[in-house]
Amino acid sequence: MSLNEQVLSYPIPNDTALEPPAEWTELRGTCPVAHVKLPSGDQATLLTRYADVKQVLADPRFTRQLNAPDAARLSAEGGGVFNSEMATILPDGGEEHQHWRRLVGKWFTAKRMAALRPSMTEIAEQLIDDMVERGQPGDLKAGLGFPLPVYVICDMLGVPAADRDRFSYWSDTLLNLTRYTQAEIEAAQGEFFQYMSDHLAAKRAEPGEDLLSELIAVGGPEDGGLADIQILVTGMALLVAGHETTANMIGKMVSMLLADRSRWERLLADPSLIRTAVEETLRLDANSGFGLPRYLREETEVSGTVLPRGTTVVCSMAAANRDESAFEAAAEMDLSRSPNPHLSFGAGAHSCLGQALARTELQVVLEVLLRRLPALELAVPVEELERVEGLAVGGLRTVPVRW
Repeated sequence: MSLNEQVLSYPIPNDTALEPPAEWTELRGTCPVAHVKLPSGDQATLLTRYADVKQVLADPRFTRQLNAPDAARLSAEGGGVFNSEMATILPDGGEEHQHWRRLVGKWFTAKRMAALRPSMTEIAEQLIDDMVERGQPGDLKAGLGFPLPVYVICDMLGVPAADRDRFSYWSDTLLNLTRYTQAEIEAAQGEFFQYMSDHLAAKRAEPGEDLLSELIAVGGPEDGGLADIQILVTGMALLVAGHETTANMIGKMVSMLLADRSRWERLLADPSLIRTAVEETLRLDANSGFGLPRYLREETEVSGTVLPRGTTVVCSMAAANRDESAFEAAAEMDLSRSPNPHLSFGAGAHSCLGQALARTELQVVLEVLLRRLPALELAVPVEELERVEGLAVGGLRTVPVRW
């Protein structure tokens, strides 16, 4: 039976940590608009071609209104950040959304990231010192991948980095589609909400030089600012998005580069390739998680297929990033690939607000690792690396390394 005639389970099961499911190539070739069954049991439509994914992500008719009565539930419990009520508090489109992005986006410009680079480097150096002191083999994810983005985003939000383990649990409940019960999800969201509420009250009493203090200082909607609840949810969203995705990507990036030693050697010989190498690992990341779900408010055509109103579409950016029609030798890792218009950060009005931050963190980590631990290697065969299951954001359980 061809993929056109069957309903695939989604996410597509995959045993390998770094390689894509075999079905992606066939889907792009013969069934670019596929029927899939989500963890909830509900049906959705999966897109895997570059042009289709880019089109949908830039089309305002495909919304983030996943709480609509006829939208597919992503998980059986209805949990996960995509389905949460919180997702509806921030404006979804139009001028309101652009206004929110302008207010928050000032903190994520390339210029600000360049200013943060020395402190990021310092944090990476210290974390590597600590990892070396603990001895080898070490877990690069726990020792460097997770703490570095947490320290950085906590600093930007004026939040104590000492609370990072709590953020880790709250993030996991918001992003995991299968691990937690509805009661656990609601309890974690309640705790996180209360924490951020208390934090904002403290910032009002004693402002700092951080993003949340600045959003408070602008004033409410009548002053051109955000409502209190919007500032609170912005803080929660940035804490989750600001560390979970990059923490996982650091581990995957290093694993991909060490999986074939010649890649690491090439970067050691020519560190000027670090920037393009980071972009190429982002493009080739086959374990990026769920993809971006969108809800269709009106009938629309994609790739010659008419999608009725009420369809829930899942855009697989990772599958699209391996589309031969968009990238030459798309399955190959080319550390000098440029330009590299991958879709890992989305596209259009909802492209990732923190992409300059993520890029800077990944570049800094790679710079410091190449300089400090040139003999770095995986401490287990690539085949033994394990995926984190159920997470809307893909990652590896651990990244065992020696140096």
